[in-house]
Amino acid sequence: MPTPADRHPAHRHPASRLAEHRQPEHGRPAFERADRRVSGRARALRAALVPLVVVPVLALAACAGDAPASPGTPAASTPAATASTNPPAAAFPLTVDNCGTHVTLDAPPERIVAIKSSTAEMVAALGAADRLVGTAFSDGPPPQELAAALADVPVISEKVPGQEALLAVEPDFVYGGWESNFSADGVGERDALAGYGIATYVSPSACKEPGYQPDPLTFDDVFSEIREAGAVLGEPAAAEQVVAQQQKTLDGVEPLAGQSVVWWSSGTDTPFVGAGIGAPQMLLSAAGLTNVFAGVQDTWTSVGWEEVVAANPDLLVLVDSVWNTAENKKAALAANPATAALDAVKNERYVVVPFAATEAGVRNADTVADLVTQVTALGG
Repeated sequence: MPTPADRHPAHRHPASRLAEHRQPEHGRPAFERADRRVSGRARALRAALVPLVVVPVLALAACAGDAPASPGTPAASTPAATASTNPPAAAFPLTVDNCGTHVTLDAPPERIVAIKSSTAEMVAALGAADRLVGTAFSDGPPPQELAAALADVPVISEKVPGQEALLAVEPDFVYGGWESNFSADGVGERDALAGYGIATYVSPSACKEPGYQPDPLTFDDVFSEIREAGAVLGEPAAAEQVVAQQQKTLDGVEPLAGQSVVWWSSGTDTPFVGAGIGAPQMLLSAAGLTNVFAGVQDTWTSVGWEEVVAANPDLLVLVDSVWNTAENKKAALAANPATAALDAVKNERYVVVPFAATEAGVRNADTVADLVTQVTALGG
């Protein structure tokens, strides 16, 4: 998601025979193998891994099912709407179409790096935490039920690691929470990592490619990601259990009566708020709350405080993060004469959600239930 400087810092923008293929864009070669200076250990890793296998587009499409949708393809046939066309079971070799990149694995990954809390928690929830060789860019502590599984996993970096730091732990699979995690000044672009024999996977909810971005994100999309991640990790049975538990939690939620809400994610001078097609909207809708900015066709968006004041929402959802805590947000609202006059501020009608629970993942159903519980405790 786009970010000004005061948002989340990163918003500034062996399975043998691993292969990835991105369809050429505007004549760009399918693979670009730039020479990179890497450590001796990284060079040893590169030599030890089996060379990259380039798979033709048609062959990959045959493995994966349908070819990726073009921007003009009807919504019903886009990957976001038909994620189940990717293999749902632990059958290898397995190919998935991930944000427009075909990822092929001959066996479940054994050395996983997870970037962002949502992906580390997904791996742990699927019972594969013992295969994590590193995590990076944590958004906060994991939920209690996953804390023990993740407690001893090495932390590579507090932010997105550099490529040398990534290669040092010799991963065969990198699971990123955002597409921007895979950049030349971060862990490396996906094609480049494929050249080292490292498969990559991005949370499908974060895809920005035309025809791949969920519009809007739904719990069906979240469940599809859980199932697909289960297939990729070789844990399909665990994925079904996670989905069943999430569905049970949602079924037990009694939606509220549509009170208006502004979801303040980050930013101070210019608030960055939940818009109409991303995880905030999905969570608020499931809880029976009305998002003031639901009409904005984006996942998150920047607005002016005057727009928040004009809306005078019944409630404010404050996202709690280490770089912009809920307590800091409360203090900022009280100190600003304009926002201090809001009924929600005067009456402290705040709902707090941890940042790691605000992106698509295994926390979402519990977050819906928690939203309802917190709003009910405020008096409905």
